[in-house]
Amino acid sequence: MKNRIFINGISSIAAQTEASVFENTVYSYNESVFPATAIDYKEFIPAKSLRRLSKALKMSISAASIALKDSGDLVPDAIITGTGQGCKQDTERFLESIFEEEEGLLSPTAFIHSTHNTIGGQIALYLNSNAYNITYSEDSASLEWALLDAQMQLNLDEDVENILVGGVDEISKTITGFMNFDHQLKKEQFSNLDLYKQESSGTITSEGAHFFALSNHSIETTYAELLDVSVIASLNSDEISENIKGFLKKNQLEISEINLLILGKNGDVNFDVYYSALKENVFKETPQLVYKHLVGDYDTVSGYALWLACKILKLQTIPEVLKVNKKNPEQIKYVLLYNQYLGENHSFILLKKY
Repeated sequence: MKNRIFINGISSIAAQTEASVFENTVYSYNESVFPATAIDYKEFIPAKSLRRLSKALKMSISAASIALKDSGDLVPDAIITGTGQGCKQDTERFLESIFEEEEGLLSPTAFIHSTHNTIGGQIALYLNSNAYNITYSEDSASLEWALLDAQMQLNLDEDVENILVGGVDEISKTITGFMNFDHQLKKEQFSNLDLYKQESSGTITSEGAHFFALSNHSIETTYAELLDVSVIASLNSDEISENIKGFLKKNQLEISEINLLILGKNGDVNFDVYYSALKENVFKETPQLVYKHLVGDYDTVSGYALWLACKILKLQTIPEVLKVNKKNPEQIKYVLLYNQYLGENHSFILLKKY
């Protein structure tokens, strides 16, 4: 029998703040690449260390600290991180130094910080943790694989009670710009809030860090119960509905029991057809939300959707800026998240109100 898994602490650093979304004062950006909103990192990281850390590391350490504090300062028995492309800014610094120094004597700092597992390692250093620590880099399903590992740890290892799980990705000047070469980013200039009005290829991108304190026991401030996570590498658009039905059936639920569907629609006309198959058919009577017009699309952006779902379940309120249709549930008990990118890594995350 599976253990119940609870989300006891959450955090999000992204292009929108909690206030901007839930108080309807969202930020508007007019570029296809835009940054996460700045926070006071000195609150979590010593000032002397800040200058040595890339944006990804600053966001990660801070977000991890916030999530743990939100959970009542639970001590994690494992730290599991997901990142699609790791610390791109340090990767660029290292490659630039190779060129500038003509492959001569190089400082190892940028190289050490450029590796994907640097994020989890730096969090462990700041927490003084020697616990299980692993990083998943599985493109747009990186966070989902981290969550799947957390499920396994909490179900199979009786010594593991609390786990810190997070997803992190950052933008960089050159490597992020490569997304223009294969038309992953939109060419035209417009406000991010008008993303779904653009009938064209590509999307917009940003960065963020989203962390969650998971546990096999609940506390007074528990946000939600994590029921299940699933990742399917490749699907046709006409296979989505049946796969979601199977996922829900596995969890003894019907389509009609889902009170809220959060979709990863990103404005790319070539791939939003996957979401249309759900919006207009099996979930047409279900309240639906989207979020990538607010924070862009990147490999671990599903962490932002998970953060949103936890907030909505706790507050039992839905920000207007997220709504796709006019349907409003009387009570929000079950929330289903669905995301994919470029037709691959189809992920489902199922939550239940605590």
